[in-house]
Amino acid sequence: MSMNRILAAGILGAALATTALTPTFAETLRVMQGAPSGALNVPMNRAVVVESDVPFAELSIANPGIADISTLSDKSIYVLGKAPGRTTLTLLAADGTLISNVDVQVTPDIAEFKERLQQILPGERIEVRTANDGIVLSGTVSSSAKLDRALDLASRYAPDRVSNLMSVGGTQQVMLKVRFAEVQRNVSKKLSSSVGIRDSGKLFGETGTWLDGSNDPFSGGAVLAQDSNSGIGFGGSIGALEFSVLLEALESKGMVRTLAEPNLTALSGQEARFLAGGEYPVPVSDNGGIKIEYKPFGVDMVFTPTVVDGDVINVKIAAAVSSIDTTVAAQTTAGPVSGFKTRLTSTTVEMRDGESFAIAGLLQDDFRDINGQVPWLGDVPILGALFRSADYQRSQSELVIIITPHLVTPTRGEALALPTDRVRVPTEGELFLFGKVAGKANTPEGEVARQDFNGAYGYVME
Repeated sequence: MSMNRILAAGILGAALATTALTPTFAETLRVMQGAPSGALNVPMNRAVVVESDVPFAELSIANPGIADISTLSDKSIYVLGKAPGRTTLTLLAADGTLISNVDVQVTPDIAEFKERLQQILPGERIEVRTANDGIVLSGTVSSSAKLDRALDLASRYAPDRVSNLMSVGGTQQVMLKVRFAEVQRNVSKKLSSSVGIRDSGKLFGETGTWLDGSNDPFSGGAVLAQDSNSGIGFGGSIGALEFSVLLEALESKGMVRTLAEPNLTALSGQEARFLAGGEYPVPVSDNGGIKIEYKPFGVDMVFTPTVVDGDVINVKIAAAVSSIDTTVAAQTTAGPVSGFKTRLTSTTVEMRDGESFAIAGLLQDDFRDINGQVPWLGDVPILGALFRSADYQRSQSELVIIITPHLVTPTRGEALALPTDRVRVPTEGELFLFGKVAGKANTPEGEVARQDFNGAYGYVME
């Protein structure tokens, strides 16, 4: 290879290397003597070239902390943005006359931020602008989660200088349907006996409790206890020895069903509360005196919904069902105060629109068995049953709490129906002649909703 070709290849390689290392300026501003110059926008940590139509002899920058300058030639200036802000660049000619004052504004570099924003949140309509030394975001995003991502990314380019003017599109109101279902079963059985034996009117043997008025089965006859459903009594005498036997039996069964379905609507991110019940007065001490505080009871629900993305809903909920328990009481100077029976749950779950979660469940089984007898006599086969008493009690309860969130939108008032639309005050003729306590509803709303309470009332669900 000839020397000329080697030199040509070397010059070409140097030119390519120089081209690769030379920064691409965001903007070039031309300054003409005697003419007003436009504002120079310089991205932070980026450079812009200023070209003058006449040679300059002196340069100055008002605030070197905002922008730095260096000369490329007698007509070209290299301006580097250092910190967000606004300053002035002054160009002077050789004779000291003013060529121009250039308004330099250094802003955060949003070009790279826009690229990253499109990569992370494609398809979102977010507009990015600069204001003073910060970033302004505007437009509409599809969910609050994407809004948080955009703000987090912007804070990395302009920490503590991000203005949020974005709005969240789509449905942002959530209706939470909560179902409390509880079943209680109680079974109680009792079998007891009373035996009396006497000789010449002197009582010397007994078991259980005498169940007549004088605690003596031989005077006036034995009677059943108040909690007994049935009994068998018999007696007799053998010579001077008299005896009396009373067998009592009790069996009771019961079942209680409790069902509550509170519905509540709230805006995404806002707390809402629902209480259906009452308030119980509780006396408390107050500087030597007594004051009354009221404790709420009934169906209580507090929840905070957050629409995360699309139809995904994050629900923070605290739900409780409480009632006054008269079997538990505390004695105070103001009188007895009853306790409360409460079923409470507090949790956070995430699900889609229309999906359900059983957030709490309780299965409780209480059993009690008591057997009392006369020593030794109760162990006698067959006849020992007359000297024993047994008490059997079993209580079972099952509780389930299920929640279902729905995205809802408001509707026109004419489409809503109320429970009162079904009821009309009867006329005097309907009340006294026909004995009707309610008149027939003839309003359009009543015609829509007069059948029953089933279905969605007051909501439009998607």
